[in-house]
Amino acid sequence: MQRRHLAVAAGAVVLGVALATAAQSSPAAPALALSATPGQIQVVGLPCLPSALTVGMTNNGSGPVYADMELSAPRPLVLDRRVFSSWLPVGQPVSVRVGVTVPRSAHPGHYTVSLSSDRARLSVPVDVLPLPPKGPGDNLLLGEQATPSSTNGSFSPCGAVDGDADGNHWSTTTGWNDGTKSAFPDNYAVTLPAPAAVGRVVTDTLDSTKYPAAKYGLRDFDVQAHVAGAWVTVASVRGNTSGSVTSTFPAVQADGVQIVALDSNDHAYSRIVELEAYSG
Repeated sequence: MQRRHLAVAAGAVVLGVALATAAQSSPAAPALALSATPGQIQVVGLPCLPSALTVGMTNNGSGPVYADMELSAPRPLVLDRRVFSSWLPVGQPVSVRVGVTVPRSAHPGHYTVSLSSDRARLSVPVDVLPLPPKGPGDNLLLGEQATPSSTNGSFSPCGAVDGDADGNHWSTTTGWNDGTKSAFPDNYAVTLPAPAAVGRVVTDTLDSTKYPAAKYGLRDFDVQAHVAGAWVTVASVRGNTSGSVTSTFPAVQADGVQIVALDSNDHAYSRIVELEAYSG
């Protein structure tokens, strides 16, 4: 089974430009440096495969200043932040995360996110990639909209449909953890853009050297498919101690798949590293 991952460039881009203040309080004009990490990103039009930049400002002048950074991007790029404002002490970098998404209908191509603050400018290349195939043998849930019953802290609702099923990578961005300790059931539902044949579901629960499934993984759960407007249980798992469980059943036409977690091996939280669905 091939897993798809969107790769991003790891380097940072930094640009320093002299910034003149409107009211000069000293002869030396402060210098502002704009930054963006990574220096180039890729994004695809799936709701749970977003991309992001960490943008920052550093004041290299002789005194503190207040600065506004404006962010812009052409369609089809969508930014979750258009302005970043901050008080900048001398020499102390200040940064913020900016989410970058595109609609499912976005045409593949090369685009640019532009950052500016007064005369400072920085451009970040963005590649919009084609939608991954979703035919026979492909994971139907990859990147699709996930809606859990609750989510713990900074864990992402999308963490269990990002294509990473390795329990050793478990973190707040690569898995899902519910937010109601010792209160079951918990639901993790994924919506498909259109009905599709579903006959096999793979549930990867937390399982690593540090966090073995026999202690931290899902123990009891039901696999459900959304068929003709209703959730139907297509498989049930009880007493599980494995990190990965494959449930097969007669294929149904479904526009959603969900796990109903009834208990975990530590009786505390429901944890899913990755949820996948296939036609058979």
